[in-house]
Amino acid sequence: MTTVADTLVEIIADAGVPRVYGLPGDSLNGFTDAIRRHPGLAWAHVRHEEAAAFAAAADAALTGELAVCAGSCGPGNLHLINGLFDANRSRVPVLAIAAQIPASEIGSGYFQETHPQELFRECSVYCELVSTPEQLPRVLEIAMRTAIERRGVAVVVIPGEIFLASSAGRPKSAPIRATHPVIRPDDAELARAAGILNGAKAVTILGGAGTEGAHAQVLALAEKLKAPLVHALRGKEFLEYDNPYDVGMTGLLGFASGYRAMESCDALLMLGTDFPYPQFYPSKAQIVQVDIRGEQLGKRTPIDLGLVGDVGDTIDALLPLLEEKANRKHLDSSVAHYGKSRKGLDALADDDRGREPIHPQYVARLVSELASDDAVFIPDVGSPVVWAARYLTMNGRRRLIGSFSHGTMANAVPHAIGAQSAFPDRQVIALSGDGGLSMLLGELLTLRQSKLPVKIVVFDNSSLNFVEVEMKAAGFVNFGTDLDNPDFAAVASAMGLHAQRVEKPGELEGALRAAFAHPGPALVNVVTARQELSIPPTVTAEQAKGFTLYAIRTILSGRGDELVDLADTNILRRLFR
Repeated sequence: MTTVADTLVEIIADAGVPRVYGLPGDSLNGFTDAIRRHPGLAWAHVRHEEAAAFAAAADAALTGELAVCAGSCGPGNLHLINGLFDANRSRVPVLAIAAQIPASEIGSGYFQETHPQELFRECSVYCELVSTPEQLPRVLEIAMRTAIERRGVAVVVIPGEIFLASSAGRPKSAPIRATHPVIRPDDAELARAAGILNGAKAVTILGGAGTEGAHAQVLALAEKLKAPLVHALRGKEFLEYDNPYDVGMTGLLGFASGYRAMESCDALLMLGTDFPYPQFYPSKAQIVQVDIRGEQLGKRTPIDLGLVGDVGDTIDALLPLLEEKANRKHLDSSVAHYGKSRKGLDALADDDRGREPIHPQYVARLVSELASDDAVFIPDVGSPVVWAARYLTMNGRRRLIGSFSHGTMANAVPHAIGAQSAFPDRQVIALSGDGGLSMLLGELLTLRQSKLPVKIVVFDNSSLNFVEVEMKAAGFVNFGTDLDNPDFAAVASAMGLHAQRVEKPGELEGALRAAFAHPGPALVNVVTARQELSIPPTVTAEQAKGFTLYAIRTILSGRGDELVDLADTNILRRLFR
């Protein structure tokens, strides 16, 4: 007998999906057994369902194709929710199969009863409960198509007994794969955009994740407009490389040159970006925004013109309407300022004459220098994202992914599981915070069990470091942020990974080389400076007031030694080296 689960697995495999990430459970048994019997679909086992959803998100982000995860009823699929929020907010196509308790028991308070179709609605573009076998496979096909075309999460909730029901089969349909339409504004809207840009004296471009695949078009646009190019974090991997117009990032992770290039323009052209911080947008400029999702237009800052379209398609149609600008003053000034900012940042990324603890900037710089040309970098949310944004060098082949929109801790290793599963021969490097790594520490066992050669670099500062910076900026005395860490290298070694602890700057390069050369999973636990500050490109009056209050309150609480360490890490060691 062909079961409903058999039909589901066939449809998923026909769509080119090679694996399903998950953790088995009794309500999921019909589905996992169908996977076991299907030659074209593998089961990618993890230790926590949250990791399954993160892994699927990374798989989808890197391949551009649908990825699938699954969880058993109640707590099993509920664990998926954080990773699914991450996938949905990152706009990557993920299908989640959420098993449910027996349909006849729904509403009775049955063991492990939850209502996934309600729980997952906020983090999905499609979420549906299957009540009868006759709903399948149509509901599955709708879910897959919606996830792919709307670039988000689709959840199908299926009671366990329905997996085992007899399948009525289905007429053979074309495999469900992504389409590639041309999407651009109409001619009148393009003419309006050209009028604004042609009339401006100083244009700046802000590019985000929507510039993927449009590197050449964006540079051609920058050349014609003589426009400096600022990138948001998710635009870094697509815009930073081979780019004479690049002036770096802005925002909380950026630095002064990106902020200045935007503040000094009289026209800002936003390309495929959802940059969320209104305080970093220009105070006096006309703004033209291009986004493939019309609902995004004007969402972050008031705009003068909104255009719905794919970035590459829109630029192709817009370029012939633009007049080439001759005046390079704004561009040249912005690029020169970037060079100065970049030099200042690079000066911080050294071994500090061998003094301890190690500066995290130095760790990130060495990782970038030693990594392969097509490495995938995945930083944990918090201070590793700051150092990745500022010190990892992109080249058009490297990738930089993370929980940049959802902003959740513990993403690096689970994302790396999906990245390495999708590309087993590619170097995948997780830049883990000590807090993030310890939150899902069991996934180190997944790396060993699945023989995934992920390389993990741990920024071990014994604190929730970025939270401490936020507390300082708000005037709070640091509290509740201490981490009493084990030797993560010893823990990883006990789990069967190649591992080394590094406390001295002179040992770091050798440890990284050995880890990167190791054929299996490897971890380097680097003890880094706790009081290293990551300052945004502009400090508001409130932030300055906050740091002052923090200093006063810290002294009054009897913890003045923290201020001495702060000054030594960020000022004294730099002045007198």
